[in-house]
Formats: sequence, C-alpha cells, structure tokens
Amino acid sequence: MTALEQYQRLEASGLWRASPEAQRREVIVSIGDATLVISDTREHPLTHWSLAAIARAATSAEADPGTAVYHPDGDPGETLELAPREDEIIAAIETLRSAVERNRPRPGRLRLTITLAVLAAMLLVATLWLPQALRGQAVTVVPEVRRAEIGAALFRQIQRVTGPPCQTPEGRAALDRLARRIPGPDGPGHLTVMRDGVRGTVTLPGGTILVDHTLVEDYDDPDVVAGFLVAERLRGEMHDPLADLLRQSPLWASFRLLTTGALDDATLTRYGEKLLTRPALEVDNETLLARFATAAVRATPYAYALDISGEATLPLIEADPMAGKDAAPVMPDADWLRLQGICGS
Repeated sequence: MTALEQYQRLEASGLWRASPEAQRREVIVSIGDATLVISDTREHPLTHWSLAAIARAATSAEADPGTAVYHPDGDPGETLELAPREDEIIAAIETLRSAVERNRPRPGRLRLTITLAVLAAMLLVATLWLPQALRGQAVTVVPEVRRAEIGAALFRQIQRVTGPPCQTPEGRAALDRLARRIPGPDGPGHLTVMRDGVRGTVTLPGGTILVDHTLVEDYDDPDVVAGFLVAERLRGEMHDPLADLLRQSPLWASFRLLTTGALDDATLTRYGEKLLTRPALEVDNETLLARFATAAVRATPYAYALDISGEATLPLIEADPMAGKDAAPVMPDADWLRLQGICGS
C-alpha cells in the first residue's frame, strides 16, 4: 500500500473561501487521486486542488496556533483553513507536499550541475590534453636550427657539472670521421667526448651526442664505442630529445619556447641534471640488432661492455648479425689511437 492510498482514507472538516470577497463556508476535505477534494457538507465536490500545486500561507495572528491555511499555488485568493484538531490530514498534506517538492525540477540545481560538469571537463582537458598538445606543438614547430641552439645552451649548462669536453686536433678529426661512419637519420651530427659526468652516451636536442671518455680509453676495440653510438642513435630516433626535455620540464617552459623560441637557464640546468643521472632509455633487442646490421658493427663487444659476464646481454651476443663475417673495421688503427688520446691522458 502506498502512502497516497493510505491518505485517501483521511477526511477532515475545514473552512473554504472561493475568493477574497466570498464568505467562508464549512467543507469536507479528502485526498483523492493526486488531488485535494473539497466538498460541501452533503459531499458534493466543490473543487479539486492538485497536490502538486498546493501552497501553505501564513496564518493570521488571530488564528489558533497550529491552524493551517492552504491555497492553490499562484492563487492566494482561494483558501482552505484547517483547524489544529485536523492535525492528521494536515500532516498528510505536508508529507505529500514535501514529496512533490523533492521531485520538482530545480533549474538552479540543474544549472549548477551542468556548470560543475563543464568545469570538470575543462579541468580534465587542461590536465590531460592541454600539456601534451602544447608540448607536441612546441616540438613540431621548432626548426632544426633552433633545436641546435637549445642543445648548445643545454651543453653550456651541463659543462658546469662535467667540465669542458676533451679536445685535441687529431682526436677531434678522428671523432668526426667516426660520426660519419655511424650517422643518424639527419647526418653525422656532432660527437663530443666528456672527461666526467657522462655515463655511456647522451643525446642533446640538435643531435649532439656526449660520449663517456671511458668508452674510448678503457677498451681496445673501437666496436665498443661504435656500439654505444648505434644504440644512442636509435634512442634519439625513438625518443625525441627536445620532446623529452619539455616532458621533464614545467608546462610553462613549452609556452615560453613557443612564444620566445628559447628556454631559460634554470629549466636547462634542471633537465641537464636529470639527463646525466638517469639510466639510459631501453631499446628492444630485435630493433637494436637490425641497426647493428645496417651499420655493419659487431654487437658482441657492446654487449660485453654492458655486462662483462654476458648473461644479461646474451641475446645480443647470440644474435650478433656480424658474427663470422669479415666486416670493414669501424675505423683505422691510427684513428683509434688518436681518439684514445683525445682527453690527453
């Protein structure tokens, strides 16, 4: 049994007035099917009020406490007055009015809900899409010349930690020939041997690769440093150095790059510190071995340089594409000796 069905059994007497000029008359009040039925004392219906459109008016000061005065919503001239003794039907009417009010459409609440939903969507876009889009746009529009300038500025900041690069005329010439022997997709780029601060190899925006001095000083085989360069060239293609820089920096750095074409020293310094201390980005063995084959460089020396036992790099050793082949040497012995002395030690 619903609450409405229960209330339909209720009846009470009250005073009804059809208009402000009319006399009040005694009536019988009952709850019908979604209506409040007002009948005369002979139970002839006089009017029906919709339960969804009943308003309660303030009682006059002369009325008894607990008296309830109702009128159709929007028509305060027609009234129904229920004495305090009719508390049961008054409570029923109030209950039904509350239920109707809870289910009534609320434009203000709807507007608030829509506004909050729009704000949440905008926040989601600003949080997830905007940073990626802004960084992507910056990476796309920056020309190669500007990338090289950013790389040079980053290199200046890095040298505060690493010190200056190793330089001898003979070593520099040998290093340039090695860069041409293992070029990137945009040409040989620029190789620089660093005495301190660099582990393995590191690529800067613009294509410069920093090389750890141990790769040319601690090994007898130039295929080791050549292998590191093959892997680093591949990383530079798979992970754009400029995109990585912007991804590791605050969003405003991308905005600054788009508007001014440059990055501030603080951003470059922070990124340089991360770049020198983080481990090298991984590349899958199958793709890496294909690059060794293209470059005609043996993968085995590189694999043993990464892990002297060979256990962690066994796939590179077993699938070395140059194993058993008479490949041309990476560089002449004379060039290798010059490169080994580039740091003057």
